[in-house]
This record gives sequence, C-alpha cells and structure tokens, in this order.
Amino acid sequence: MRTIFFVFILLLISCKPSFKEHIKSQKNIEQQASDFVIAFGSCNNQQLENPFWEQLTTQKPDVWIWGGDIIYSDTEDMKVLCDNYQIQQNNIDYQNFIKNTTIMGTWDDHDYGVNDGGTEYWKKKESQQLFLDFLNVAKDDSRRIQEGIYFSKTFDVNAHSVKIIVLDTRYFRSALTPDKKGKKRYVPNKFGEGTMLGETQWNWLKNELSTSKAYFNIIMSSVQVLSNQHGFETWGNMPHEVEKLENIIIESKAKGVILLSGDRHISEISLKKIGKESIPLVDFTSSGMTHSYAGFSGEENPYRVSEVVFEKSYGIIRLNFQSYSAEMEMWGENNKSLEYLRIHF
Repeated sequence: MRTIFFVFILLLISCKPSFKEHIKSQKNIEQQASDFVIAFGSCNNQQLENPFWEQLTTQKPDVWIWGGDIIYSDTEDMKVLCDNYQIQQNNIDYQNFIKNTTIMGTWDDHDYGVNDGGTEYWKKKESQQLFLDFLNVAKDDSRRIQEGIYFSKTFDVNAHSVKIIVLDTRYFRSALTPDKKGKKRYVPNKFGEGTMLGETQWNWLKNELSTSKAYFNIIMSSVQVLSNQHGFETWGNMPHEVEKLENIIIESKAKGVILLSGDRHISEISLKKIGKESIPLVDFTSSGMTHSYAGFSGEENPYRVSEVVFEKSYGIIRLNFQSYSAEMEMWGENNKSLEYLRIHF
C-alpha cells in the first residue's frame, strides 16, 4: 500500500517555513507524463541476491546513477577488489539492464576500499582505475588521469536539458571527529576544519553550476547532505562545507537543483529552503538495494518531508519540464511503491 506523507502534520509540530507550496503527496494528485527519468540506488552487496534489475528495466529510466557501495570490498588487495567488481558485472540481470540504459555513478566507502574512508586510503589511485573499469569508462577519458572520480554529463531533451553532476566524497575528504563522549559514531568537526571535496573539486563544482544552462541540475553525493543528526557519515560532520555548498548553489543561480544520496540503508526525502528567495533544496536518499536497516526505530532529521523507508529499495525521479516538478518515488520488491512525493520548483 502506498505510504502518504501529510504535510500539515509537519507544519503543526514545526516552526520552520511552510513547504506546502512545493510538496504534494500521491493522495491529492495524479502522476504526470515525464520528460526524463532517473533511477538510482546504493548499498548493493555483490554476494547477495540482486532483486531489482529486471524490475528496473520496466521503469525504462533514461539513466541509472550508482550512489555508492556498488560492491562491498573493504580491502587493500586490488585483486580482491577487482574480483568483487567482476561478480557484479557477471550478474545476468544487471548485464541485461545496462544494455539499454546510460550508467553513471560514484563510489562510497565499501567500493572505495575502506569503511568510512577518506583521503588517507593509500590505495585510492589503484581503486579509482578499477571503479572506472567497472563503469566501462574509456581509457582516454579525463577521469583516468585526474585525481578523484567526479564527473558531469548533460542530457538534451527537446528544448531543455538535464545536467547530472557526480561528486567524489571520498578521495579528498579529510578526517572526521569520533564521538568520545556520547553514543554516536561521529560529532561535527570544529567549524572550518576539514574538507569534503578538496579545493580542486570545489572549484570544478562551482564552475559546473555557474555555467549550467540546464533546467534541472542533479547532484549525486554518496553521503547525505541535509540529514545531520544521526551521528554517522554526513556532510553535517563538516557544517562549514554544507554552508559552502548551499552558497555555491545560491550564487550560481542553477535551476532545479536536486541532491541524491545513499549510504544509510534507509530511504527518505529531505528539503530545506535556502537563500533570501527560499530556494527549495532537496536531498533524496535511496539505500539499500540488497540489504536495509530493517531494525530502524527512528532518528532525528529536521529536514525530513517523507516517511522513512527501511525496506530494500531504489529511487525513481520523473522530471517534468512543463510543470517544473520532480516526482520522487521509492520502489521496493515486487514493483511495490513505498513512498511518493512531487516537488515543485
């Protein structure tokens, strides 16, 4: 049964600005025809059953975006990492799916090579080449010689375009601060201490957004950007970096910015208004594909505007240019729609 989120409940318990002008649930609208379909997901253990590839084929996405943890292979042995990628490549349903779908993606920690790893991982250059091999990136592609796997691609759709920006939140990310007093894994760094993307990637991202003519700009970050209270990996562990990202989005005047994320083994949608013009900034988290946080019992997220899905799932975004909206849906096994929101920009 489709789960419905009632926006007025949020308004009763929160003094934050109303989001009702941006959000509509499945109960009060009908789905529209879409101009561009994005499918994405994360946390995919190659040793477990992959239940979604055949089902995803019926969704007919224009692009699939890996959100990280494509495989689970925490290792410094590149043969082991290569072999684990090959297991996923050999999955017949995955092979059939990628025949007719553009594949993009980023890595997270378990395909990067070390749990919660960042810039200190000494095998990151070798790991990068194996990641690019998995995505069938050409040997003369610029990603083969740059540090980090960040990348963008623009899709032209009739008179409009969609730009997909894939971030690397591992290669340059500096150390996090362990929680030595409480029960969380991490606490926020001192403001101004640490980087998520590194200087080169930050400059690249600023340019990608400021020069974008796209009607929608989709940014894939492996870890969540807006949800910041749970104590695991999140951009919120470096609050100054969240502020920097928001300022770049505001100053760039890039249209229809949607953040995608994974990592958490739960799926949820967060929304925050930023800037003087109250621009809606969405963070759609979809995780995980082969295993999920089935014991989830709740956690604080001041920006959550959906129910939390803790079944195995993947995300679908259907972009509509005429209504300037994005239909966001979480899908579970047996073609079960688990959560749905339409957000207007």
